[in-house]
Amino acid sequence: MPMDWSRRKMLRAGFGVAALAGMLLVSGCGSGTTTSAPTSGSVTGSESSTAAAAPEGAVTVEVKNMKFAPDAVTIKVGGTVTWNFADRFPHAVQGIGDSAMGINSPIFNTGSWSHTFTVPGTYRYLCPLHPDMHGTITVQ
Repeated sequence: MPMDWSRRKMLRAGFGVAALAGMLLVSGCGSGTTTSAPTSGSVTGSESSTAAAAPEGAVTVEVKNMKFAPDAVTIKVGGTVTWNFADRFPHAVQGIGDSAMGINSPIFNTGSWSHTFTVPGTYRYLCPLHPDMHGTITVQ
């Protein structure tokens, strides 16, 4: 039985909304430098042993060769982490868990993105395109 015009229109509108929601999910809602507040003092999980202390409240993480280097950093409250992207594959930074919800960079092949941390805690993150790439930021 053929579909009438109004039903076709509703289906088309539903697909459009689903497509828009999918694009927003993929593109993220981040906008460069952001702040976040953890719901607790730390997030449990495995932490790397390659930690680097931040000079003067700022640290840079290199994103290349399919990894974050260093993959664990420590900064003071109010400090900023900058990720420098320089790989032949696209990458992004996305927080893991409620405490890291504000960590959400766009996808980059090259360029940089920064995030300022205003609340102490442990923040875990990964590359949403390559979930085996992950890191930890400790804010004191």
